Amino acid sequence: MAENFVIIGVDGGATKVSSWVIQREQNGQFALTEIHSERIYREYPEHNPEFIPIDLHRQLKEKEADEIRLIRAEKQQGKAYLNACADTIIEATQKAHAQKVLIGIGMPGLKTADQKGIAVMANGPRILDYARQIEMQIKIAGVELIRPITHIGSDAYYCGVGEEYAANGNFGDVPNAYYLGGGTGAADALKLNNELISLDDIQDWFVKIWEMKGPENESMEKYVSSNGIQSLYGQLAGIAVTKLNQAGIYPMQICERAVRGENAAILTLQKVARYLALLIYERITTLFAGWQGYFKFNNPARVTPLSEHKYQGCLLDKIIFGQRLSEIFEKTKYYRILTQPFYQSLSLLLNESAVLDEAARRHYCRKGNFKDELMVCSNLREAPALGAGIDAYLQYKEQKLC
Repeated sequence: MAENFVIIGVDGGATKVSSWVIQREQNGQFALTEIHSERIYREYPEHNPEFIPIDLHRQLKEKEADEIRLIRAEKQQGKAYLNACADTIIEATQKAHAQKVLIGIGMPGLKTADQKGIAVMANGPRILDYARQIEMQIKIAGVELIRPITHIGSDAYYCGVGEEYAANGNFGDVPNAYYLGGGTGAADALKLNNELISLDDIQDWFVKIWEMKGPENESMEKYVSSNGIQSLYGQLAGIAVTKLNQAGIYPMQICERAVRGENAAILTLQKVARYLALLIYERITTLFAGWQGYFKFNNPARVTPLSEHKYQGCLLDKIIFGQRLSEIFEKTKYYRILTQPFYQSLSLLLNESAVLDEAARRHYCRKGNFKDELMVCSNLREAPALGAGIDAYLQYKEQKLC
């Protein structure tokens, strides 16, 4: 790397945070190095395993009124998140034998007005001064920032950035693509007309997954995220999530149980396949013809999306599954119990659609069956961390050119 600093991309989730050193290739693309650090929040004494996030409706109301009032439990839980993040950056810097760093951070949740904190978090504490606290901690440890942390980015958007600019990314060779990542939560990203689209910029017609409520009155995150699938299985099997964690039963293990014929596991995957197909169908039809109202909203006050937008008529060249979702869909041994039912449900929706025209149906289906070549399982490791680092670098270079 020609520069006298290293790029560090940080991916902060609901249960852990990881920092990766990122390398810029000679061809202008980016790749993860082997240098990284990871911390689980529960390892920190400040972490409260019984912490319950503030009601989402209250969080949204406080953000809209610009009157966010953190409670003591949030402040305490936030310390674990901040300490863990700072520790990973410091350790990754030390492992890289670097003194100067450029940092990009991706986190779930809605950000504060200055984009440097978290104002709404569905699965964790709100942290209003996230960037400032991280800068302070790493500077005390002797890490020199070549540029302040300008913002906390969207982990979902950064998945798209990673897929666009990484050497083994899936966005780069197509004009229109949708990415759905299922990690602790759900992350979706969009590329239209050869441009990465921030979902915050199209919220008047495109709805994020965490905003949507499924037909069974559950958040749609429940059917695509690792935590959601685990909790769904726990409900059906009558097992508490804490016990599932202790036993190491996650989506992959649930799939294994389904293969062995366990009823609760089979029912879990049936629901995942059915509602995931409905979600993808919603994405396809919303792009083609605007919002059709297939889902309700977790926030009843959410403004109804527009039924018209400038990308209408758009057809996806790729539908990409990432993170834990790709891990279970790429396994051929799970094809019969998961992938095949997903394709069948999606094919039925597409063929019976009153929204799509015949040309659009032909684009997505062949002889009545969804074209499986349109779906790709991403092997891009740590896409949000990679995207965070890339974003920081691109903004840094743009600033230098100004």
